[in-house]
Amino acid sequence: MEPNMELLEQEMGIRKKSRSTAVDALIDFTGGTIGGVVSVYVGQPLDTVKVKLQTFPTLYGNALDCFLKTFRQDGIARGLYAGTIPSLAANVSENAVLFCFYGMCQKVVANATATSSVEDLNPLQNAISGGLAAFFSSFTLCPTELVKCRLQAMREMATKGQLEGSVERIGPFSLTRDILRNEGIRGLYKGLTSTFMREMPGYFFFFGGYEISRVLLTPPGKKKDEIGALRTIVCGGIGGVALWTAIFPADVCKSRIQIQAVEGQKTPTFIATITKIFKTEGIRVLYKGLGPTIVRTFPATGALFLAYEMTKKYGSQFADRFGRHE
Repeated sequence: MEPNMELLEQEMGIRKKSRSTAVDALIDFTGGTIGGVVSVYVGQPLDTVKVKLQTFPTLYGNALDCFLKTFRQDGIARGLYAGTIPSLAANVSENAVLFCFYGMCQKVVANATATSSVEDLNPLQNAISGGLAAFFSSFTLCPTELVKCRLQAMREMATKGQLEGSVERIGPFSLTRDILRNEGIRGLYKGLTSTFMREMPGYFFFFGGYEISRVLLTPPGKKKDEIGALRTIVCGGIGGVALWTAIFPADVCKSRIQIQAVEGQKTPTFIATITKIFKTEGIRVLYKGLGPTIVRTFPATGALFLAYEMTKKYGSQFADRFGRHE
């Protein structure tokens, strides 16, 4: 007896619908979490170099000079991997929230454009979904990013007289405590406007670049989910390069705002900061550190998307199997 295909499709549709809310959000959240951890350990040393070049551009000749001096002065753990704990917190929280809301925003965009499912969204629609999702992830990213940037630039801040006490005795938890004591909860959200201006357009290009690359690299007769690990890494790397190339000046401003000493000082605005940099240091400074960022982001975001896609694939399979036995 042949199966009733209409009933089978209805059953699958019900199961898809039941998975389209909480379970799908949990799968996206888990994939973002695992991807965030992987990307930090791959890219943290060059992220440290990027922050140092952005915030104190006159102290180093180039990225290699900064890398070698940091290694000689502070070693690997306290130097190149400075700020790893808040960086992990930042990336895990940001990517978990980002990918969770990305899935939700895809459904909103699909409904708004009368697209049958999120799998049928085109690259532009996915890019819009990513930009919308970044609004929500910015709230989780800003505090941890602020602590990370200050830890990464701590030695330079001490040299410039912007930091009191021993550099070696300051860690992420003591720094967070000091910020809360001296600046209050608002101190942790210093640079939030800059974070919005970086994240939302940035993730438009991030997801747009990733999805366009997936479409272009999909072999004939296959789906974009079947391109394999290597192509997924390449697509993720292209997405990361697109993100940083588009928003690097905003990232420079955010880093400058977040590391400044604030006791008795008014926090400068994003517009004031970028205008001052442009007038006093020139436009090239707004791209200082872009080189190591590009080198870092390609493998880091490639690893991020590979971890996300693998988690999503196997998480969905597990959820479908579990649903069949209910």
